[in-house]
Amino acid sequence: MKNRCRTIIDSNYLNDFAHQIRWKRTLKFLRGSSLSGAVLGGLDVGDRTPFTALLEQQFGCSFTNTAVDLDIEPLSGSFRVVTAFEVLEHLYNPLHALLEIKQILAGPDARLFLSMPLWKPSYLASPDHFHEMTRSAACSLFSRAGFAVVRSAKFRIRKPLFYLTGVKPLLRAWYEKVQIYELAVR
Repeated sequence: MKNRCRTIIDSNYLNDFAHQIRWKRTLKFLRGSSLSGAVLGGLDVGDRTPFTALLEQQFGCSFTNTAVDLDIEPLSGSFRVVTAFEVLEHLYNPLHALLEIKQILAGPDARLFLSMPLWKPSYLASPDHFHEMTRSAACSLFSRAGFAVVRSAKFRIRKPLFYLTGVKPLLRAWYEKVQIYELAVR
């Protein structure tokens, strides 16, 4: 049975203009990080995308990508930077993934950067998402996994005129936002 909650990284995904906007705003968030010093290597959770190359430019190091089932399998390695952009909403067990990430973060100033969509009513939710979280639910999950929020932001992923193209897009102007976090191990 095909898992409808796992997004396939294909040309349709990569050509969606919303991803270009999300990547641009994510890089802006990363540039404001408190992380300092050399990063020797990072882990980008999920499939390699063109954004992985942008992460490599941003941090000046190579990034590897995961090839395990993040709901049940362990992660290995040691990284000062781990990124998980638009991943948690596709997992049945995001707590497991966060606990595994916590185990591979190396050093007192190691950071996890992650993003996910904010909760939306079911009629606006993506059919590719197993779940979406409010900010409060996300922060509770992070705390339970042993992370502290260093900073966070939220942003929209569409051009402003998109929201004027109908009733559903207008509702998305209110609900559709990405929440992004810089997390440290407590």
